[in-house]
Amino acid sequence: MGCANANTPFLRLILLSPNFYLLTPFVIFAHEILSSNQLGIYMTTKDYIELEEKYGAHNYHPLDVVIDRAEGVWVYDVDGKKYLDCLAAYSAVNQGHCHPRIVHALKNQSEKVTLTSRAFRNSQLPLLYKELSDLTGYEMSLPMNSGAEAVETALKAARKWGYKVKGVPEHKAEIITCTNNFAGRTISIISFSTEAQYRDGFGPFTPGFKIVEYGNVKAMEEAITPNTIAFLVEPIQGEGGVVVPPDGYLKSTFEICKKNNILFLADEIQCGLGRSGKLFAFMYEGIKPDAVIIGKALSGGCYPVSAVLSNKELLGVFKPGDHGSTFGGNPLGAAVARESLKVLVEEKLIEKSFELGNYFINELQKINSSHIKEVRGRGLFIGVELKPEAKGARRFCEALMTKGILCKETHENVIRFAPPLVIKKEEIDWALTHIRQVLTMD
Repeated sequence: MGCANANTPFLRLILLSPNFYLLTPFVIFAHEILSSNQLGIYMTTKDYIELEEKYGAHNYHPLDVVIDRAEGVWVYDVDGKKYLDCLAAYSAVNQGHCHPRIVHALKNQSEKVTLTSRAFRNSQLPLLYKELSDLTGYEMSLPMNSGAEAVETALKAARKWGYKVKGVPEHKAEIITCTNNFAGRTISIISFSTEAQYRDGFGPFTPGFKIVEYGNVKAMEEAITPNTIAFLVEPIQGEGGVVVPPDGYLKSTFEICKKNNILFLADEIQCGLGRSGKLFAFMYEGIKPDAVIIGKALSGGCYPVSAVLSNKELLGVFKPGDHGSTFGGNPLGAAVARESLKVLVEEKLIEKSFELGNYFINELQKINSSHIKEVRGRGLFIGVELKPEAKGARRFCEALMTKGILCKETHENVIRFAPPLVIKKEEIDWALTHIRQVLTMD
């Protein structure tokens, strides 16, 4: 009944009014009719953006596309326009949007039990532990929710190991990190960020971190003191601009860590789980970190799940009550993570990332554009760095959006291409046609 006229200026004014709930019972009744899975039908992209800008905190600067549904590598906005997703939710949907197997696992478990807290055991978490160990070769894991929580977990484990096992004096432990790192936005994590905006207005900062130049082996070695307990590094920097370190960097720093009894902590939240063309990006140099931090694609984008993978010596420092999370290790998240890992392996998405990533990178490198400074990456984790005179990557991302391709600028001058690993070669070829056009525009 109200639906036929729901798009009239009168009703649209009511629905977007800040005094909506002070209006008459008739208007509230109309609202109830329209909001029952029908309100979105009568709202435009502009309407959604106005609501978000008015009632939401402005901590992001998204492209002005309002996504309503998604499948595989494709997303659709509220107006029905189709886009190729070349960001994959910062690598959280490596398995593709709404992968049917993962969605089925989510639905199936949600009808059984979703949350028990770790006060009790559940039937999914032990299976996830075992499957993570079998897949990665690590003895133990500790599940959390977000990537930042997993990083914090690794930092806490490293510190306690430093005091209880290595014997560093209390409150003197030091952790070495790298320039242009990104590990989240908690107070402790931004304490070792080199991005000025991430720190502006949020001090005082957590002490105990040293920052050295990414890719510089000598700088890392010179930063070591008797109180150094760990080296935290991204095998490929994501937010830093899809930066691949020099060949041998990871192996050399790993060997330095072993020589000095220092933990090597690999942050694989973005570059791991197939994104780089291998299960983990550190595998390109044949090392095995003391701990690996994972998240994002661990749940195929269907539910927040993260984890720290390590051995009994490191994760064994935690005793009951030392660390925890109400939702970390819940049965719903564990069931989703189990299926997400199976999809990666059984559908050979890691191998696809390696093969199609090499193809995508090679084709991008062939583009003759005065704007391009460098094309780099591994697997389907690709950065196109533009020259400063190109006037920033944002305008190119906006132009690509008009062509039906969604990607995101990072570090101002870099366009990141990281589509779901289920992408097909013909879809990459379709995208390349438009990417060439945009990257050669004035």
